[in-house]
Amino acid sequence: MKPTRILLLLSLPLLLAACGFQLRGDADLPEEMAKTHMAVDDPYSTLARRVQTMLEQSGVQFVGPSQATAVLEIPENRVLTQVLTIADNARVREYRVSHTIQFRLTDAEGNELMEMQTLRQAREISFDEQKILASSREQEYLKEDLAENLARQMVNRLESISAGAGG
Repeated sequence: MKPTRILLLLSLPLLLAACGFQLRGDADLPEEMAKTHMAVDDPYSTLARRVQTMLEQSGVQFVGPSQATAVLEIPENRVLTQVLTIADNARVREYRVSHTIQFRLTDAEGNELMEMQTLRQAREISFDEQKILASSREQEYLKEDLAENLARQMVNRLESISAGAGG
């Protein structure tokens, strides 16, 4: 290998560090979340499972309400499909899938650590009746992607509690 390439490869980490790039690590969550109870209508929904996984990876232990030091309430976790356009043959041509969540965080005594937050994401899909199986599969992937993005945003917002308290 040429010395220039070696020098370039060795300097790459330095350049990335200089521009502020860093790999996403565990979330820096408030200490009250060490033992969290998640209050959600459907604990098996894609969103609830993704949030739980992300928080567990950051050291949060999920417990029952009596052992909890914090309660993560998710009173709204709604996925809607809306028709946008209809073709000449009265069949759906395009539709929008939107996912809306609301959440808040309280401590064990019920004091609000984060007030009610609302997050919403939406995507539009073209429907091809010739490829109905692919279209329905695409819609499922889209719903999972929306839930994944909202879960990340929720964890980022929860992380902001620590940043706000520390500085």
